[in-house]
Amino acid sequence: MSEVLKISLPDGSVREMPVGSTPADVAAAIGPGLAKAALAARIDGELVDLTRPFTGDAELALVTSRDEAEALELARHDYAHILAEAVQALFPGTQITFGPATDDGFYYDFAPDPARGPFTDEDLPAIEEKMREIIAADKPLRREVWSREGLIARWKAEGETFKAEWAAELPEGEELTVYWSGHDWLDMCRGPHLPSTGKLDPKAFKLTRVSGAYWRGDQKNAMLSRIYGTGWLNKKQLDAHLHRLEEAAKRDHRKLGAEMDLFHLQQEAHGSVFWHPKGYIVWRELEAYMRRAIDGAGYKEVKTPQVMDSRQWEQSGHWGKYRENMFVIPDEVPNTEEAGPIISGEADWMALKPMNCPAHVLIFKQGIKSYRDLPLRIYENGCCHRNEPHGALHGLMRVRQFTQDDAHIFCREDQIVAEVEAFCALADRIYKDFGFTYAIKLALRPEQRFGTDAMWDQAEAELRQAVRDAGLATGEYGWEELPGEGAFYAPKLEWHLTDAIGRTWQVGTIQSDRVLPERLDASYVGEDGERHRPVLLHRAIFGSYERFVGILIEHFAGKLPVWLAPVQAVVATIVSDADDYAKEAVAKLKAAGIRVESDLRNEKINYKVREHSLKKVPHLLVVGKREAEEGTVAVRTLGEQQQKGMSLDEAIAMLKAETLAPDLR
Repeated sequence: MSEVLKISLPDGSVREMPVGSTPADVAAAIGPGLAKAALAARIDGELVDLTRPFTGDAELALVTSRDEAEALELARHDYAHILAEAVQALFPGTQITFGPATDDGFYYDFAPDPARGPFTDEDLPAIEEKMREIIAADKPLRREVWSREGLIARWKAEGETFKAEWAAELPEGEELTVYWSGHDWLDMCRGPHLPSTGKLDPKAFKLTRVSGAYWRGDQKNAMLSRIYGTGWLNKKQLDAHLHRLEEAAKRDHRKLGAEMDLFHLQQEAHGSVFWHPKGYIVWRELEAYMRRAIDGAGYKEVKTPQVMDSRQWEQSGHWGKYRENMFVIPDEVPNTEEAGPIISGEADWMALKPMNCPAHVLIFKQGIKSYRDLPLRIYENGCCHRNEPHGALHGLMRVRQFTQDDAHIFCREDQIVAEVEAFCALADRIYKDFGFTYAIKLALRPEQRFGTDAMWDQAEAELRQAVRDAGLATGEYGWEELPGEGAFYAPKLEWHLTDAIGRTWQVGTIQSDRVLPERLDASYVGEDGERHRPVLLHRAIFGSYERFVGILIEHFAGKLPVWLAPVQAVVATIVSDADDYAKEAVAKLKAAGIRVESDLRNEKINYKVREHSLKKVPHLLVVGKREAEEGTVAVRTLGEQQQKGMSLDEAIAMLKAETLAPDLR
């Protein structure tokens, strides 16, 4: 090896460094400011500690807080380790297990001393204070490589049975690394880590809650205490996150759904929604809106069976991939004179459909299709069932029974790009009608997949081209490619909506599939008279009605646009003398197509205002003796302080305009 290493930097310059140098040495050579700001490094693309020596000439990129995604993951990883160190310092006899970074923080799983019992939320303030002490101590975080046997012996000697078990199961020959915090605490970890605990902001984290968790996720194993936290690069980021959590709690669709009397869930139907009359109005408005959109875009609506034979799912490939998430039932025919003989010696299996695509292929296969019939766009508000684990269910966002705004476009090879581009335009219009901005991402081939590499190359290139042609493959639309995130049969474009408080929701998708038509033997007759395979584009915009309603409730904090609101106006009386006029006003509003109710109760008007505000009624039309005499109303609009006086006819005209769906205006 040369006595000098050549380290190439992102600006194209090359630094010569002595053998044994580290990225920290390069940062120091460039300047004290960078040496202080550097958190980690990428050597030839691999994220490593600043103190990892170079093994030869290399390309180097230093990571600072400006590289927010990488810096956050490093910080959260360190917070998890510091949490574990703090817990063991405060509660001797606690065993450590694992603690990863998460999307907004970190957690660590502990096996408390049995004599002490599980941790609780009351323990969190003391643990936070100890974590701040460790951060303030600015303890160096140092990597060491250990032998497998040496590490197992260390864990056993310290009574760390969970760590010893895990280390014993790691593959022979795998490099095992530990990280020391100072000289008195260590944990098994691949890394990388920040140079020292002092690189963290002691005011930029908060422990949030404690829950139970089984060792390695298996309920047959020991129950552990999981401590969750949120961690950021600075206090400003933490405060913003805590504000978002506070806002999210106010907007929780489960809470608002109950207050607005939209739906409920209960144990008798785990993961399925009981839609109340007001909630189902929202559903029907969305369904009518979507039908107008797909009718205008040339789709043909269909309805397919809920239950299909397992052989169909085996042929499509879903049985092998999704069997554990499918509700299956035996298809038995009793051997009686009335029913006739048994069809087969054993019961065949049927399954509630978890998706609609194989059924749509069966519709396509009815009769001979010509190249002139393509593209054929088949649409269904398709009810599907997936056997999600109980612990994964979450209000409307994760359910077992759901309805998709699902469609499949059967097209020729030369029609793919145009069809995807047209879908991009349709999705863009619909999301903007609901006030959403979005990012588009291309999910690429997963490691385990059907189809050839050439097939995937072509499908991915077509989706890229369509997004470019639609003018959406730009920074404005958050264009990004996601390696390994595609479906097992097709790459897909994903639409990630941003809501009013900055959260993102993956909703719409279009997938370019050459696998399913092959597996289910779908074909059309080409211009040459020969059979050809169609390409199948799977697409959805809402994703599922249940989840989309949940997103809308949280996005609008329950204050749905007037056209979607289940009750668009309430006529409320101040005095009983106005009851007859209120009834007359309600009749005129209903005749104009407005969803209106009356409130003639003998209650103070301020009480009525508060109650209807809680139910998120967009407009309250207040009438008293004077309004009855003058034929007017006082309009109180949700979220506004001032009320407006106007004639009843003016109020009806205003409400009629607001109750029109965006596509009808």
